[in-house]
Amino acid sequence: MSAPPADTYTVGGKADTWIGRIRDKAVKAYPPDRLLPDSQPAYVASWAYVFGALTLGAFIVVLLSGGVLAVEGPAWWHKSNAGLFVNSTHLWSTELFFMFMVVHLWAKFFMAAWRGRRKATWITGVIAFAVSIATAFTGYLSQQNFDSEWIGTQAKDGINSTGAGAFWNVLNFGQMLMWHIVLLPLLVALVIGIHVLLVRRRGVVPPFAPTQAQLAKAGLGLATNLAAPASPLAPQAPADSLPGDQPELLEDQS
Repeated sequence: MSAPPADTYTVGGKADTWIGRIRDKAVKAYPPDRLLPDSQPAYVASWAYVFGALTLGAFIVVLLSGGVLAVEGPAWWHKSNAGLFVNSTHLWSTELFFMFMVVHLWAKFFMAAWRGRRKATWITGVIAFAVSIATAFTGYLSQQNFDSEWIGTQAKDGINSTGAGAFWNVLNFGQMLMWHIVLLPLLVALVIGIHVLLVRRRGVVPPFAPTQAQLAKAGLGLATNLAAPASPLAPQAPADSLPGDQPELLEDQS
């Protein structure tokens, strides 16, 4: 009796390949329940945690409206009613994107969002903000109107004084358009994607634990707070937090 033909696609044992190592590290760092959670800690219901999601929503509208403008071209967005509408949608979604991002940035600054091994999360957020400014600037240069012409002529001397004008010509419409619709949006999307993954890995930063003075002002003593940990004044730790990611809860002094 002849042996069955060997399956050339099956490898015995666990193969030590670079793809396998990357997969194992990714699954360990981002298990499904952490990558796509279906619940969040109670304190996330605060308005302080809303503006990050609003920034993402505005960014999606910016990408969609910008994609339509890139397909149709300048003549369409200057002359047709539909083009003017999409162009206005792109402009105002950009305005909202920056407004939400600035509020999100300042809120996390005052919350010290780099606590609990979240320094990389904070840094990627700041980088995303800086790159977004450059993206918006090239967008103003790509309008194909007198406004973009004035911005370009006023900016060229300042940029040339830094030496960047040798390879970054703000009066070159084609170059600025390609930076605006290809290079910089890809960079912004990449940094935002890394930022979101870091948030998924470390979790959202918890609020500061209430101080004794705040508890006293609210009519709660230390003993009362410890006896009722479910109080809305005491932030609750998420069930899926990593070690070292727990909120700063009050410790028993007895």
